[in-house]
Amino acid sequence: MHQCHKHCTSPPIRHNLSLMDSGETYWNDRALLEWQVELGATEAILDAPVDRYALEAVKPVPKAAPAAAAPQGKPAPPEPVQTDAVADARAAAEAAADLGALAAAMQAFEHCELKKGARSFVFCDGQPTARVMIVGEAPGREEDRAGKPFVGRAGQLLDRMLAAIDMGRAHDDPARAVYITNVLPWRPPSNRTPDAGEISMLLPFLERHIALADPDVIVVMGNTPCQALLGRTGITRMRGTWVEVLGKPCLPMFHPAYLLRNPIAKREAWADLLALNARLKG
Repeated sequence: MHQCHKHCTSPPIRHNLSLMDSGETYWNDRALLEWQVELGATEAILDAPVDRYALEAVKPVPKAAPAAAAPQGKPAPPEPVQTDAVADARAAAEAAADLGALAAAMQAFEHCELKKGARSFVFCDGQPTARVMIVGEAPGREEDRAGKPFVGRAGQLLDRMLAAIDMGRAHDDPARAVYITNVLPWRPPSNRTPDAGEISMLLPFLERHIALADPDVIVVMGNTPCQALLGRTGITRMRGTWVEVLGKPCLPMFHPAYLLRNPIAKREAWADLLALNARLKG
């Protein structure tokens, strides 16, 4: 009968029995175990059979299902912070102790979108101590370039109108000088008319401007300053009639730009200038 060599990986049973008889039990058991592993055995056999049907049925404890994670949706966007631009303007204006501080507060004011498109901040021109304060609408193209109010064609006409009654922004006599500003310090796009929101937003600065300059007389030129300070428009009906604004006498007049388009209205403008001159002398 054929016999396997000592290093055979699958020794025959008879050869194993002969090894057991010879006392090499350890090596025999190891060889048998390696043989079973090579055949793919994964479980050892007990010495006695086990009756699986006699065992008590034990139901496996089901594993707790992991808690369903809350749906990870996009977080709700934060609620936009509602700001009161008019209240912010009023607080900034009231905190200004002089004209320089007021100009700085207006330049720092970020709620007006006109600031982003304008080239210059146009605050004032003339003598701050003048008896007459003229309030216009807003800077135009030339004013935006120069950084001063009333320097374009309308401003040149205004200077001639004032000179006709011996007044002017650079007059040597403070009693005959004028101080000029606008409702808005930034030029609206394409010189459009300021809307109601822009006017109300910047009105606290204008009111503070008047309080700090403290003129004897206010002249409002055109519909925009009338809307801001008087709460109404209709300059053709209002012009030439004295009213009171912030405790001061106020005279509505045509804007010089309107006179350039309607020269026939210069007669009424001359009458208003004479009324202003008479008021100052009286």
